[in-house]
Amino acid sequence: MTDAWQQYRSAPPFGTRVAPAVDLPEHGHLSLTVESERGRFPLLVVRLADAALVAYVNACPHQYLPLDQRGQRLLSDDGETLRCTNHDAAFATRTGEGVGGLGMGCALDPVPVHVEDDWLVIGNVS
Repeated sequence: MTDAWQQYRSAPPFGTRVAPAVDLPEHGHLSLTVESERGRFPLLVVRLADAALVAYVNACPHQYLPLDQRGQRLLSDDGETLRCTNHDAAFATRTGEGVGGLGMGCALDPVPVHVEDDWLVIGNVS
């Protein structure tokens, strides 16, 4: 996993609690703004069908607009593709790599997230 997300001025520090884990639907996603002393950080967390968690900076690399700016329908029915609602750019949910449209040649910035004490927390599992 790259650390590109940490280059954002508003990137929250490791250990930041972002939401109760129950707020993330099974086989679904949660888009939220994480507030810390560094500012407001756009985060997208996805729970895959196998219960794995992935998270990305909620910014399409095409124009850095939120993936869900024009609606909440981001995740494909099979959960394997995320689509930007602005440009229909497509990204592999598990890797963030561009797989279609304006997403080709781009990638989402992954953010490490895990569940700790029933909370979604920024950082790798200790």
